[in-house]
Amino acid sequence: MHHRSMESTAAALAEPGIATLRFQFPYMEAGTRRPDVPAVCHATVRAAVQVAARRCPGLPLFAGGRSFGGRMTSQAQAGSPLPEVRGLVFFAFPLHPAGRPSESRADHLQNITIPMLFLQGTRDELAELNLLQKVVGQLGRRATLELMQEADHSFHVPARTGRNDAQVIHELAETFSRWIDTVGPA
Repeated sequence: MHHRSMESTAAALAEPGIATLRFQFPYMEAGTRRPDVPAVCHATVRAAVQVAARRCPGLPLFAGGRSFGGRMTSQAQAGSPLPEVRGLVFFAFPLHPAGRPSESRADHLQNITIPMLFLQGTRDELAELNLLQKVVGQLGRRATLELMQEADHSFHVPARTGRNDAQVIHELAETFSRWIDTVGPA
C-alpha cells in the first residue's frame, strides 16, 4: 500500500480529481509472500468498496487495482456485483504467469457486466499483448484496452523511449480520467 509506485499512482490520480482508497490484503499486512486464498481476497475487496462508499457517499465509485489486486477485484465482481461500483479499472492485469502464456485467468471476466478499463504496458511479461487483445476483444463494448507503449508490468519504460516512469504514471491517470467520463455522469 505504501510502495512508491502505489503512492505515485494515487498522487497522479488526484491531479484530475480522482480520489483513491488504498488497502492491503491480509497476507501483505502480515508481511508474508504467500497470497491469501481467493475468498479472503474477495472479502477484503468487498470491505474496501464498502469503506469507500461510506466515506464518499454520492461520488461515482470505481473499483480495481494493480496486478493481483485488480484480478481479485474482477473475481469478486464476477462472483457477485460489488454494490454501487460503476466500473472496474485494472493497472497491469496479470493475465498469466511470466513465461507461461494463457488466457485461463480471464475466464471469469465474461461474467462481468459493468465497464472495464485495462491499462497495460506493451512489454508486460504477465500479459502477452496478442492474448490480452483477444481477451478484451471477446468482452466487446464492456472492455477498453489502453496501452502504455514500451512499459513493462511495473509501468517502467526504457530510457531509449525518451519518457520516464513518472510520465507514464501521469499518462495512466489522464487515460483513466478520460475513460471515467465515457462511463457515465460524474
